[in-house]
Amino acid sequence: VQLVESGGGLVQAGGSLRLSCAASGSMSSTNAMGWYRQAPGKQRELVARITSGGNTNYADSVKGRFTISRDNAKNTVHLQMNSLKPEDTAVYYCNLNFRVLVDRNYWGQGTQVTVSS
Repeated sequence: VQLVESGGGLVQAGGSLRLSCAASGSMSSTNAMGWYRQAPGKQRELVARITSGGNTNYADSVKGRFTISRDNAKNTVHLQMNSLKPEDTAVYYCNLNFRVLVDRNYWGQGTQVTVSS
């Protein structure tokens, strides 16, 4: 399985960015895709996650500002980030999780998001 991310960059506080991730390879159609982020000196944390059935969950810090969506036919997931804050600055990683006998986790290479004040 490969995950390819796009859409990171530099934006001013209050601005918007849209991240995209495309998954390819052999995977279960029942899965969850999500975005995690890791800021310097901090642990990687969940930002948002969406299942193939459309169930979503968000970190409290991004609720109301970020929206996750997916296209099951294309195996893609998107993260629309609005009202960005400097504390959103991090490397954002796409994640794919599904269970075939055991839990399987796959990660993208990461994309940098920098929000200037």
